[in-house]
Amino acid sequence: MSDDAFEDPLITTAVQSIPVYPVTFFTVVNGANLHDPISISDELAEGDIYMLSQDCLRERLSLHIEDDGHLRIAANTECGMPDALVFADCTLTLMSPDGLTSEAVVLVELDAEGHIAQTFLLPLAHLQPKTEYSLVGYNTENAREKLAQVACVSFARGTHITLSTGQQRRIEDLKVGDLVLTRDDGPQQVRWIGQSTVRAHGPFAPILIRKGAMHNENDLTVSPDHRLFIYQRADRLGAGRSELLIKAQYLVNGDTILQSEGGFVEYFQLLFDSHQIIYAEGIAAESLLVDNRNRAALPYDLAYEIREHAISGHLDLEVQERLLKFPDVAEVLRKASTSG
Repeated sequence: MSDDAFEDPLITTAVQSIPVYPVTFFTVVNGANLHDPISISDELAEGDIYMLSQDCLRERLSLHIEDDGHLRIAANTECGMPDALVFADCTLTLMSPDGLTSEAVVLVELDAEGHIAQTFLLPLAHLQPKTEYSLVGYNTENAREKLAQVACVSFARGTHITLSTGQQRRIEDLKVGDLVLTRDDGPQQVRWIGQSTVRAHGPFAPILIRKGAMHNENDLTVSPDHRLFIYQRADRLGAGRSELLIKAQYLVNGDTILQSEGGFVEYFQLLFDSHQIIYAEGIAAESLLVDNRNRAALPYDLAYEIREHAISGHLDLEVQERLLKFPDVAEVLRKASTSG
């Protein structure tokens, strides 16, 4: 579910790449629409039983999110027609045989005349092939918001955030207006706190950074695309600079840093007037970076009051994936931050 690593950091504020299934892989095996693939909300029937085919393959759909919120397929996409308009039609609620529910977003590509060209399914949790899923509901109002949430960086419940006083406070106990210590701008007021509980699968499966792995004082759990701030005393990655931002998913080593699949995770997002580096469990990590990808996840009154944080000086600090070819990137960075 991660965004592509583009050479131009400004492009990443406008392009979102997501793993989708063409709907032909997800069809009705029992119900009113027997043999039909999943479709737009006008054609759905609650109670239909769907199954993902055994030979299904997810493809990368790259979307350019324009300033007015419209979605267009980007040039580097693996599926869909570049420059075609896309809209998020609805969010499905699916129930598996064990009674667990999961969500998926139906995305529709339009042709030049505004007719449906093709449809894609974005699962927000892992779907098992050859497993029956009952359609228990669908929502036509929150699909764009769900898509935006995929692009939000988040801390898990229980994360200790450093306040301006030096006090450590759990993120779930923070309130709008609290002063949080930032690396670059001193004390800054929290403008908004987002909260959601999601299945810990696929694009939402959290990254667990065990105590001490990156000099953190306690275990730290964040969303996969959440970027940590690293200061290198020696440029061991060859990035050409000492200050780095690196996505948590790139640090996974199967030992001290893990991706935790299964169950549910409660996520929180912290928003400030500008993109900030704050301290979580004693280490530096980013706050929510507002851009066109995630703007729809914000309350309406904030969505356009806070303009894009794209001018943030942090953008050019992100490490591109091509530099992360070490067997254990986390250990390389941990050493780079403590010795020359």
